[in-house]
Amino acid sequence: MSDPNCLFCKIAAGDIPSTRVYEDERTIAFMDINPGSRGHLLVIPRAHSKDLLAIEPEDLAAVTRTAQVMARRVTEKLSADGVNLINSCGPLAWQTVFHFHMHVIPRYEGDTLRLPWQPAPGDRDEIAAAARALTA
Repeated sequence: MSDPNCLFCKIAAGDIPSTRVYEDERTIAFMDINPGSRGHLLVIPRAHSKDLLAIEPEDLAAVTRTAQVMARRVTEKLSADGVNLINSCGPLAWQTVFHFHMHVIPRYEGDTLRLPWQPAPGDRDEIAAAARALTA
């Protein structure tokens, strides 16, 4: 199930390029192009769900499992000192793409990130380098 007008459905279908770092039958993890920190990535279900209130329990469980895999990976491969897992449900909670997703945001000693961060385009070379480290 997908929504032809949904950005993340288009990413899942391969119609819009993304830097994927993990995928399985239910989920895809890809680098955020407006990162809050080095290695910031998103985990989405392949099936479209508008938000936390609409997602099927099985897809929610799958996204959570993949987020845990990626949290371990950013800790091990990018030497993150901590990890924020964030889901925003609704515009007042900062949701801007209406396809359920979980942010995996690595945290580093001394980083200046304060939540909510102000998304801004990241350095593409740094995003690519973090992706290579996460898939190595």
